[in-house]
Amino acid sequence: MPLTPPPPRRPLTLRDVSEASGVSEMTVSRVLRNKGDVSAATRQRVQEAAKRLGYVPNKIAGSLASSRVNLVAVIIPSLKNMVFPEVLAGISAALEGTELQPVVGVTDYLLEKEESVLFEMLSWRPSGVIIAGLEHSEAAQAMLAQAGIPVVEIMDVDGEPIDACVGISHRRAGRMMAEQIIDAGYRRVGFLGTKMPRDHRARKRFEGFTRTLAKAGIEIADQDFYSGGSALAKGREMTQSMLERTPDLDFLYYSNDMIGAGGLLYLMEKGYDIPGQIGLAGFNGVELLDGLPRQLATMDACRKEIGETAARMIAGHYADGPGSFENLVELSPKLALGDTLIRT
Repeated sequence: MPLTPPPPRRPLTLRDVSEASGVSEMTVSRVLRNKGDVSAATRQRVQEAAKRLGYVPNKIAGSLASSRVNLVAVIIPSLKNMVFPEVLAGISAALEGTELQPVVGVTDYLLEKEESVLFEMLSWRPSGVIIAGLEHSEAAQAMLAQAGIPVVEIMDVDGEPIDACVGISHRRAGRMMAEQIIDAGYRRVGFLGTKMPRDHRARKRFEGFTRTLAKAGIEIADQDFYSGGSALAKGREMTQSMLERTPDLDFLYYSNDMIGAGGLLYLMEKGYDIPGQIGLAGFNGVELLDGLPRQLATMDACRKEIGETAARMIAGHYADGPGSFENLVELSPKLALGDTLIRT
Protein backbone atom coordinates (compact mmCIF):
# COMPACT_ATOMS: atom_id res chain seq x y z
CA MET A 1 0.00 0.00 0.00
CA PRO A 2 1.24 3.56 -0.55
CA LEU A 3 3.42 4.96 2.15
CA THR A 4 1.53 7.26 4.50
CA PRO A 5 3.72 10.33 4.93
CA PRO A 6 4.65 10.98 8.56
CA PRO A 7 3.87 14.37 10.06
CA PRO A 8 6.48 16.98 9.14
CA ARG A 9 9.51 16.60 11.37
CA ARG A 10 11.25 19.79 12.53
CA PRO A 11 14.95 19.61 11.64
CA LEU A 12 17.21 19.23 14.65
CA THR A 13 19.24 22.31 15.53
CA LEU A 14 22.18 23.30 17.72
CA ARG A 15 19.63 24.38 20.31
CA ASP A 16 18.30 20.81 20.58
CA VAL A 17 21.81 19.50 21.21
CA SER A 18 22.47 22.39 23.61
CA GLU A 19 19.37 21.56 25.67
CA ALA A 20 20.12 17.83 25.64
CA SER A 21 23.73 18.31 26.76
CA GLY A 22 23.22 21.24 29.12
CA VAL A 23 25.83 23.51 27.52
CA SER A 24 25.57 26.63 25.37
CA GLU A 25 24.93 26.58 21.63
CA MET A 26 28.34 28.20 21.10
CA THR A 27 30.03 25.35 22.98
CA VAL A 28 28.04 22.80 21.00
CA SER A 29 29.18 24.48 17.78
CA ARG A 30 32.80 24.39 18.89
CA VAL A 31 32.63 20.72 19.74
CA LEU A 32 30.90 19.67 16.53
CA ARG A 33 33.28 21.74 14.41
CA ASN A 34 36.23 20.50 16.50
CA LYS A 35 37.25 24.11 17.14
CA GLY A 36 38.21 25.97 20.29
CA ASP A 37 39.21 24.89 23.78
CA VAL A 38 36.56 22.61 25.31
CA SER A 39 37.12 20.19 28.18
CA ALA A 40 37.13 16.47 27.42
CA ALA A 41 34.12 15.90 29.67
CA THR A 42 32.05 18.60 27.97
CA ARG A 43 33.10 17.40 24.54
CA GLN A 44 31.99 13.88 25.38
CA ARG A 45 28.65 15.10 26.78
CA VAL A 46 27.91 17.08 23.60
CA GLN A 47 28.94 14.26 21.29
CA GLU A 48 26.80 11.74 23.16
CA ALA A 49 23.78 14.06 23.06
CA ALA A 50 24.19 14.67 19.33
CA LYS A 51 24.55 10.96 18.68
CA ARG A 52 21.50 10.07 20.75
CA LEU A 53 19.36 12.64 18.93
CA GLY A 54 20.64 11.74 15.48
CA TYR A 55 21.90 15.28 14.88
CA VAL A 56 24.14 15.77 11.83
CA PRO A 57 25.78 19.16 11.16
CA ASN A 58 25.00 20.87 7.87
CA LYS A 59 28.14 21.27 5.74
CA ILE A 60 26.37 23.30 3.05
CA ALA A 61 27.34 26.90 3.66
CA GLY A 62 25.67 30.27 3.21
CA SER A 63 22.55 30.67 1.11
CA LEU A 64 22.42 26.95 0.38
CA ALA A 65 22.27 26.02 4.07
CA SER A 66 18.56 25.20 3.98
CA SER A 67 18.72 23.39 0.60
CA ARG A 68 19.67 19.91 -0.46
CA VAL A 69 22.07 18.76 -3.13
CA ASN A 70 20.94 16.58 -6.02
CA LEU A 71 22.82 13.55 -4.72
CA VAL A 72 21.50 10.21 -3.51
CA ALA A 73 23.67 8.65 -0.81
CA VAL A 74 24.13 4.94 -1.57
CA ILE A 75 25.66 2.99 1.32
CA ILE A 76 26.71 -0.61 0.67
CA PRO A 77 28.88 -3.15 2.51
CA SER A 78 31.37 -3.96 -0.25
CA LEU A 79 32.52 -3.33 -3.80
CA LYS A 80 34.50 -6.58 -3.81
CA ASN A 81 31.33 -8.64 -3.52
CA MET A 82 30.00 -9.01 -7.06
CA VAL A 83 26.43 -8.52 -5.84
CA PHE A 84 26.65 -4.79 -5.22
CA PRO A 85 28.02 -3.53 -8.56
CA GLU A 86 24.82 -4.92 -10.12
CA VAL A 87 22.74 -3.06 -7.53
CA LEU A 88 24.64 0.13 -8.37
CA ALA A 89 24.02 -0.45 -12.08
CA GLY A 90 20.29 -0.60 -11.38
CA ILE A 91 20.41 2.59 -9.31
CA SER A 92 22.37 4.43 -11.98
CA ALA A 93 20.02 3.29 -14.74
CA ALA A 94 16.91 4.41 -12.83
CA LEU A 95 18.35 7.85 -12.01
CA GLU A 96 19.52 8.50 -15.56
CA GLY A 97 17.50 11.37 -17.01
CA THR A 98 16.72 12.81 -13.57
CA GLU A 99 18.59 15.55 -11.75
CA LEU A 100 19.72 13.06 -9.13
CA GLN A 101 23.17 11.45 -9.07
CA PRO A 102 24.30 8.56 -6.83
CA VAL A 103 27.32 8.87 -4.56
CA VAL A 104 28.62 5.70 -2.93
CA GLY A 105 29.98 4.89 0.54
CA VAL A 106 31.32 1.47 1.62
CA THR A 107 31.02 0.04 5.15
CA ASP A 108 32.88 -3.32 5.00
CA TYR A 109 29.94 -4.89 6.87
CA LEU A 110 30.89 -2.91 10.01
CA LEU A 111 28.09 -1.09 11.84
CA GLU A 112 30.49 1.49 13.30
CA LYS A 113 31.87 2.27 9.83
CA GLU A 114 28.34 2.51 8.44
CA GLU A 115 27.59 5.03 11.17
CA SER A 116 30.61 7.13 10.20
CA VAL A 117 29.89 6.98 6.45
CA LEU A 118 26.25 7.88 7.03
CA PHE A 119 27.19 10.84 9.25
CA GLU A 120 29.49 12.30 6.57
CA MET A 121 27.02 11.77 3.75
CA LEU A 122 24.07 13.25 5.61
CA SER A 123 26.14 16.32 6.54
CA TRP A 124 26.07 17.28 2.83
CA ARG A 125 22.26 17.11 2.83
CA PRO A 126 21.58 14.58 0.04
CA SER A 127 18.14 14.23 -1.50
CA GLY A 128 17.77 10.62 -0.39
CA VAL A 129 19.50 7.59 1.10
CA ILE A 130 19.67 4.04 -0.25
CA ILE A 131 21.29 1.80 2.34
CA ALA A 132 21.88 -1.95 2.40
CA GLY A 133 20.19 -3.96 5.11
CA LEU A 134 17.72 -3.37 7.91
CA GLU A 135 20.19 -3.70 10.81
CA HIS A 136 21.97 -0.52 11.92
CA SER A 137 23.43 0.91 15.10
CA GLU A 138 21.15 3.00 17.32
CA ALA A 139 23.00 6.16 16.24
CA ALA A 140 22.59 5.31 12.55
CA GLN A 141 18.89 4.59 13.05
CA ALA A 142 18.47 7.95 14.78
CA MET A 143 20.25 9.79 11.96
CA LEU A 144 18.16 8.08 9.31
CA ALA A 145 14.92 8.72 11.20
CA GLN A 146 15.77 12.42 11.59
CA ALA A 147 17.11 12.96 8.06
CA GLY A 148 13.83 14.31 6.68
CA ILE A 149 14.47 12.72 3.27
CA PRO A 150 13.38 9.45 1.63
CA VAL A 151 15.31 6.50 3.08
CA VAL A 152 15.15 3.16 1.26
CA GLU A 153 16.75 0.12 2.87
CA ILE A 154 17.59 -2.51 0.26
CA MET A 155 18.34 -6.23 -0.19
CA ASP A 156 16.10 -7.43 2.67
CA VAL A 157 12.46 -7.28 3.78
CA ASP A 158 12.69 -9.44 6.92
CA GLY A 159 12.26 -6.63 9.43
CA GLU A 160 10.81 -3.16 10.01
CA PRO A 161 12.06 -0.41 7.68
CA ILE A 162 12.81 3.08 8.97
CA ASP A 163 11.01 4.57 5.96
CA ALA A 164 10.78 2.05 3.11
CA CYS A 165 12.54 -1.11 1.95
CA VAL A 166 12.89 -3.20 -1.19
CA GLY A 167 14.42 -6.65 -1.51
CA ILE A 168 13.77 -10.34 -1.05
CA SER A 169 12.96 -12.35 2.04
CA HIS A 170 16.17 -14.21 2.80
CA ARG A 171 14.38 -16.54 5.18
CA ARG A 172 12.07 -17.44 2.31
CA ALA A 173 15.07 -17.97 0.02
CA GLY A 174 16.65 -20.37 2.51
CA ARG A 175 13.34 -22.18 2.91
CA MET A 176 12.92 -22.57 -0.87
CA MET A 177 16.38 -24.08 -1.27
CA ALA A 178 15.86 -26.48 1.64
CA GLU A 179 12.55 -27.65 0.17
CA GLN A 180 14.23 -28.37 -3.15
CA ILE A 181 17.02 -30.33 -1.47
CA ILE A 182 14.54 -32.38 0.56
CA ASP A 183 12.42 -33.15 -2.52
CA ALA A 184 15.54 -34.29 -4.40
CA GLY A 185 16.25 -36.88 -1.68
CA TYR A 186 19.41 -35.46 -0.13
CA ARG A 187 19.78 -36.09 3.61
CA ARG A 188 23.40 -35.47 4.69
CA VAL A 189 23.76 -31.73 4.23
CA GLY A 190 26.77 -29.50 4.88
CA PHE A 191 26.70 -25.70 5.00
CA LEU A 192 29.58 -23.38 4.07
CA GLY A 193 29.24 -19.63 4.47
CA THR A 194 30.26 -16.27 5.83
CA LYS A 195 30.48 -15.47 9.54
CA MET A 196 26.88 -14.68 10.44
CA PRO A 197 27.08 -11.83 12.95
CA ARG A 198 28.31 -9.45 10.24
CA ASP A 199 26.28 -10.78 7.31
CA HIS A 200 22.68 -10.51 8.51
CA ARG A 201 21.14 -11.57 5.21
CA ALA A 202 23.22 -14.78 5.11
CA ARG A 203 22.16 -15.42 8.72
CA LYS A 204 18.48 -15.12 7.79
CA ARG A 205 18.90 -17.50 4.83
CA PHE A 206 20.61 -19.97 7.16
CA GLU A 207 17.72 -19.68 9.62
CA GLY A 208 15.12 -20.35 6.93
CA PHE A 209 17.23 -23.19 5.54
CA THR A 210 17.88 -25.03 8.82
CA ARG A 211 14.34 -24.62 10.15
CA THR A 212 12.89 -26.15 6.98
CA LEU A 213 15.33 -29.06 7.10
CA ALA A 214 14.50 -29.61 10.78
CA LYS A 215 10.79 -29.91 9.99
CA ALA A 216 11.72 -32.80 7.69
CA GLY A 217 13.84 -34.41 10.42
CA ILE A 218 17.17 -33.38 8.88
CA GLU A 219 19.95 -31.68 10.82
CA ILE A 220 22.97 -29.94 9.32
CA ALA A 221 25.64 -32.66 9.38
CA ASP A 222 28.59 -30.23 9.20
CA GLN A 223 29.14 -26.50 8.81
CA ASP A 224 32.01 -24.12 8.29
CA PHE A 225 32.24 -20.32 8.29
CA TYR A 226 34.83 -17.86 7.04
CA SER A 227 35.51 -14.13 7.10
CA GLY A 228 36.92 -12.05 4.26
CA GLY A 229 36.00 -11.73 0.60
CA SER A 230 34.28 -14.56 -1.25
CA ALA A 231 36.69 -16.37 -3.55
CA LEU A 232 37.10 -19.53 -5.60
CA ALA A 233 40.19 -20.54 -3.61
CA LYS A 234 38.28 -20.23 -0.34
CA GLY A 235 35.50 -22.46 -1.69
CA ARG A 236 37.97 -25.14 -2.77
CA GLU A 237 39.75 -25.06 0.58
CA MET A 238 36.57 -25.22 2.65
CA THR A 239 35.06 -27.99 0.53
CA GLN A 240 38.16 -30.15 0.79
CA SER A 241 38.36 -29.64 4.54
CA MET A 242 34.68 -30.43 5.11
CA LEU A 243 34.68 -33.63 3.04
CA GLU A 244 37.83 -34.87 4.74
CA ARG A 245 36.08 -34.29 8.06
CA THR A 246 32.63 -35.58 7.04
CA PRO A 247 33.04 -37.76 3.93
CA ASP A 248 29.46 -39.08 3.80
CA LEU A 249 27.85 -35.73 2.96
CA ASP A 250 25.55 -35.85 -0.06
CA PHE A 251 24.82 -32.11 -0.40
CA LEU A 252 26.76 -28.87 0.12
CA TYR A 253 24.93 -25.54 0.42
CA TYR A 254 27.13 -22.44 0.03
CA SER A 255 26.10 -18.98 1.19
CA ASN A 256 27.23 -17.48 -2.14
CA ASP A 257 28.09 -18.54 -5.67
CA MET A 258 31.79 -17.71 -5.58
CA ILE A 259 32.71 -20.21 -2.87
CA GLY A 260 30.18 -22.60 -4.42
CA ALA A 261 32.02 -22.38 -7.74
CA GLY A 262 35.29 -23.15 -5.96
CA GLY A 263 33.66 -26.19 -4.39
CA LEU A 264 32.30 -27.32 -7.75
CA LEU A 265 35.73 -27.15 -9.40
CA TYR A 266 37.30 -29.10 -6.53
CA LEU A 267 34.65 -31.85 -6.69
CA MET A 268 35.00 -32.16 -10.46
CA GLU A 269 38.77 -32.49 -10.19
CA LYS A 270 38.34 -35.25 -7.62
CA GLY A 271 35.93 -37.14 -9.85
CA TYR A 272 32.76 -36.85 -7.78
CA ASP A 273 29.49 -37.76 -9.49
CA ILE A 274 27.54 -34.48 -9.47
CA PRO A 275 24.64 -34.33 -8.64
CA GLY A 276 24.21 -38.07 -8.02
CA GLN A 277 26.89 -38.70 -5.41
CA ILE A 278 26.85 -35.16 -4.11
CA GLY A 279 24.78 -32.12 -4.97
CA LEU A 280 25.58 -28.48 -4.34
CA ALA A 281 24.05 -25.04 -4.60
CA GLY A 282 25.02 -21.42 -4.04
CA PHE A 283 23.22 -18.12 -3.85
CA ASN A 284 23.10 -14.88 -5.92
CA GLY A 285 22.91 -16.07 -9.54
CA VAL A 286 26.20 -14.42 -10.54
CA GLU A 287 26.37 -14.21 -14.34
CA LEU A 288 30.18 -14.33 -14.36
CA LEU A 289 29.94 -18.02 -13.45
CA ASP A 290 27.89 -18.93 -16.54
CA GLY A 291 31.11 -20.20 -18.16
CA LEU A 292 31.71 -22.95 -15.59
CA PRO A 293 31.93 -26.53 -16.92
CA ARG A 294 28.68 -27.19 -15.08
CA GLN A 295 25.98 -24.73 -14.14
CA LEU A 296 25.82 -24.27 -10.37
CA ALA A 297 22.37 -24.47 -8.78
CA THR A 298 21.66 -21.05 -7.33
CA MET A 299 19.05 -18.41 -6.61
CA ASP A 300 18.73 -15.03 -8.29
CA ALA A 301 18.35 -12.32 -5.63
CA CYS A 302 16.97 -9.69 -8.08
CA ARG A 303 19.96 -7.36 -7.52
CA LYS A 304 19.57 -4.99 -10.45
CA GLU A 305 15.80 -4.81 -9.98
CA ILE A 306 16.32 -3.94 -6.32
CA GLY A 307 18.61 -1.05 -7.28
CA GLU A 308 16.24 0.22 -9.96
CA THR A 309 13.21 0.06 -7.67
CA ALA A 310 14.95 1.85 -4.78
CA ALA A 311 16.17 4.64 -7.06
CA ARG A 312 12.71 5.06 -8.60
CA MET A 313 11.29 5.43 -5.09
CA ILE A 314 13.65 8.33 -4.37
CA ALA A 315 13.07 9.97 -7.74
CA GLY A 316 9.30 9.50 -7.44
CA HIS A 317 9.27 11.23 -4.08
CA TYR A 318 10.42 14.44 -5.78
CA ALA A 319 8.55 13.99 -9.06
CA ASP A 320 5.19 12.88 -7.65
CA GLY A 321 5.32 13.99 -4.03
CA PRO A 322 5.66 12.26 -0.65
CA GLY A 323 3.66 9.04 -0.27
CA SER A 324 4.01 8.17 -3.95
CA PHE A 325 5.69 4.80 -3.32
CA GLU A 326 5.05 1.67 -1.28
CA ASN A 327 6.91 1.33 1.98
CA LEU A 328 7.67 -2.37 1.42
CA VAL A 329 8.40 -3.97 -1.94
CA GLU A 330 9.14 -7.70 -1.75
CA LEU A 331 10.60 -9.29 -4.86
CA SER A 332 10.57 -13.05 -5.48
CA PRO A 333 13.91 -14.92 -5.56
CA LYS A 334 14.20 -17.21 -8.57
CA LEU A 335 15.59 -20.72 -8.15
CA ALA A 336 17.82 -22.11 -10.92
CA LEU A 337 18.58 -25.84 -10.56
CA GLY A 338 21.52 -25.82 -12.96
CA ASP A 339 23.47 -29.09 -13.27
CA THR A 340 24.32 -29.66 -9.62
CA LEU A 341 20.94 -30.48 -8.04
CA ILE A 342 18.80 -33.51 -8.93
CA ARG A 343 15.64 -32.41 -10.71
CA THR A 344 12.42 -33.82 -9.32
